[in-house]
Amino acid sequence: MVHRDGPLSSDDPWTTQLNCGCGYSHCLHGHFDLLIVLLCLPNPTSLFAQVQNMSQSIEVLDRRTQRDLQYVEKMENQMRGLETKFKQVEESHKQHLARQFKAIKAKMEELRPLIPVLEEYKADAKLVLQFKEEVQNLTSVLNELQEEIGAFDYEELQNRVSNLEERLRACMQKLACGKLTAIGDPITVKTSGSRFGSWMTDPVAPEGENKVWYMDSYHNNRFVREYKSMSDFMNTDNFTSHRLPHPWSGTGQVVYNGSIYFNKYQSHIIIKFDLKTETILKTRSLDYAGYNNVYHYAWGGHSDIDLMVDENGLWAVYATNQNAGNIVISKLDPNTLQSLQTWNTSYPKRSAGEGFIICGTLYVTNGYSGGTKVTYAYQTNTSTYEYIDIPFLNKYSHISMLDYNPKDRALYAWNNGHQILYNVTLFHVVRSDEL
Repeated sequence: MVHRDGPLSSDDPWTTQLNCGCGYSHCLHGHFDLLIVLLCLPNPTSLFAQVQNMSQSIEVLDRRTQRDLQYVEKMENQMRGLETKFKQVEESHKQHLARQFKAIKAKMEELRPLIPVLEEYKADAKLVLQFKEEVQNLTSVLNELQEEIGAFDYEELQNRVSNLEERLRACMQKLACGKLTAIGDPITVKTSGSRFGSWMTDPVAPEGENKVWYMDSYHNNRFVREYKSMSDFMNTDNFTSHRLPHPWSGTGQVVYNGSIYFNKYQSHIIIKFDLKTETILKTRSLDYAGYNNVYHYAWGGHSDIDLMVDENGLWAVYATNQNAGNIVISKLDPNTLQSLQTWNTSYPKRSAGEGFIICGTLYVTNGYSGGTKVTYAYQTNTSTYEYIDIPFLNKYSHISMLDYNPKDRALYAWNNGHQILYNVTLFHVVRSDEL
């Protein structure tokens, strides 16, 4: 507010031009006796537009802020989920490593007993190298002999060759046999027949022939099924039926070199029956052998006499009063059925679940149901025995037949109406003093 007396001139310093920062210019001239009040105000319309623009900008910013906040919250949830998953993966990895470690430890425990076996194999490998060196030496001598006849004693050379040949044959025979160390998991080939029975292949069948022979039940039956191949046996019911002249007893029958050997029902008579000509080739009584469920295996079933085949030929396992009901082993001539040699063991036959022979050693199981093990071994080559512990899976809980096939290196089993195969592991030991 300005008070001034008198007129104002243009040169008067109070004659001024007022510039408002809001873009308005007002010039004041003349003489005023009144109070001059100068107000410099912005345009109200422009101010409202600016406020409105700011409000809209704030709304947009708010929406963006809300959207960004939702995105951050979503990312936070995802990060928490990832953190949880990482923890789960870490825990799962630890558990997986623990399982792997446990499996590796168990595998090492299984492999540990094989260390001495490998040591023996090293010794066997040295013997093979010795044979190789001797063959090379003899070859060199023969080459020299070709160049200069008479430079070497031919008879001595022939003796060396014959001696080496015999030793090599003995080595091969030893390698073909061995001590049972393990029985593999069961392989179910087929499910058929009753609870008891037997099935088999011929271990000395001609090359390319793989017939399967099938005998259901353990008594009062005389029909044998012949399947052309293992594939036919597994997948079809196509078979040829052979009628035996007498019913069999038990499940201890074997097919060997084209003939079936079986125990005649309610007797201690062994019969050899040719499956091609369907004629009896030979019958013979097994002296003093118990029969008709007197000295059966633990499961019963008229299993008094059990016939077996291994790398060495035909065997009979039974019991006699003279041996107090304990197991007796007889090596049989496959043509005459005559007993060539007999061994008396101290193992009660009624306590045995089943038995089989590998490389001249009789192996006996502790039972026929539940947890089954091979617990007894009798070596006929040394007339000695030992107690062992070789478990195997009794998958269907009732074994009524268990026989070894030397050609397949496998055990054939009849387990509660299932035809089963078990692979076996044999430990071969060849000593230089045996060659």
